[in-house]
Amino acid sequence: MFKKTKAFSGFSVKDIPSAREFYTSILGLNVSESMGQLVLNIEGGGEIFVYSKANHVPATYTVLNFPVHNFEEAMDEMAKKGIKFIKYNEEDFKTDDKGVFHGEGPKIAWFNDPSGNILSVLAADDQH
Repeated sequence: MFKKTKAFSGFSVKDIPSAREFYTSILGLNVSESMGQLVLNIEGGGEIFVYSKANHVPATYTVLNFPVHNFEEAMDEMAKKGIKFIKYNEEDFKTDDKGVFHGEGPKIAWFNDPSGNILSVLAADDQH
C-alpha cells in the first residue's frame, strides 16, 4: 500500500522563527515553507516537516541524525556557532568531555535545537 509513497517524517518545535534561524544559520540546511511551517530539505531529496506546536514538549530521543565525513571538524565548527553538546554519564552510557560517545559504531555526539529536541552529529561510515 505504501511501497511507492514518498514518506517523510516530522517533529514539533516551540516556534518557527527560531527553528528557521537555527536550521539555516547554525546548521546550514536549506529550508522551505509549507502551510506556514518549515520543511528541511535534506541531501538526496529527503524532506522533514517541522511544525510549531503551542504545547510542544521536546522529544526524549534523537529526532534527526547528521552523518558527516569530518566528525571533529564538524564538532569544532558547531561549537564555534554556540552549540553545546550533551554529556551523558550514565552507568552503561558515557560520553567524553566533549560529549562524544565512543561505543560500538561510529563516533556520535548529541545536541539540542532551540526547542530542546535532541539531534546528533555522527561520523559517516568511512570514519568508524
